[in-house]
Amino acid sequence: MKEAGYVPKTDSALHDIKEEDKECLLAVHSEKLAIAFAILNTPPRTPIRITKNLRVCGDCHIAAKLISKIVGRDIIVRDTNRFHHFYNGVHSCDDYW
Repeated sequence: MKEAGYVPKTDSALHDIKEEDKECLLAVHSEKLAIAFAILNTPPRTPIRITKNLRVCGDCHIAAKLISKIVGRDIIVRDTNRFHHFYNGVHSCDDYW
């Protein structure tokens, strides 16, 4: 993802730790793990649907946009406030989250 331009948004990690450690914490957010699991275990071009019981953080929002472009899949994430629909690197509501 970093080759495609991903830069971790470390202000989404609210712990008082070093920047490098924040990047590691961001890498294991549940929606990112769920997206990776879906990519590995579903046929190509099938939409990925994820439901969360918390809000999607800004870093996961950026990551989902980029992943949707890299793998060529629709990613739909439902959080406590709304549906986030990512397709070809675009968020359906113009990055309002």
